[in-house]
Amino acid sequence: QVQLVESGGGLVQPGGSLRLSCTASGSILSIDTMGWYRQPPGKQRELVATFTRWGKTKYADSVKGRFTIASGNAKNTVYLQMNSLKPEDTAVYYCAADRIVVRDTQGYLDVWGQGTLVTVSS
Repeated sequence: QVQLVESGGGLVQPGGSLRLSCTASGSILSIDTMGWYRQPPGKQRELVATFTRWGKTKYADSVKGRFTIASGNAKNTVYLQMNSLKPEDTAVYYCAADRIVVRDTQGYLDVWGQGTLVTVSS
């Protein structure tokens, strides 16, 4: 019904940059919040950054000043620009969309993407 497709992960050296993208597809009327979470090896999933339809952003303290989340020109797309990457940023990054209103469907949906691996290593 609603799918999130992520791209942009890969291997990068410390200090390098990557940009992740996420596009939500389906009969979507609106999405309140889109964001990125990550799960480092052996650890729990954690918030990275979120972006609301009203333009409000939120970042984890560990990425402030290095990562930027923004909506894309294409509808229901969000990007995560990651600069000055560190080895501790290595994780599977998941896109999430909260409180999705879908055409001809009551209530809201919350959907996760399949994840994309980011490895920061020399």
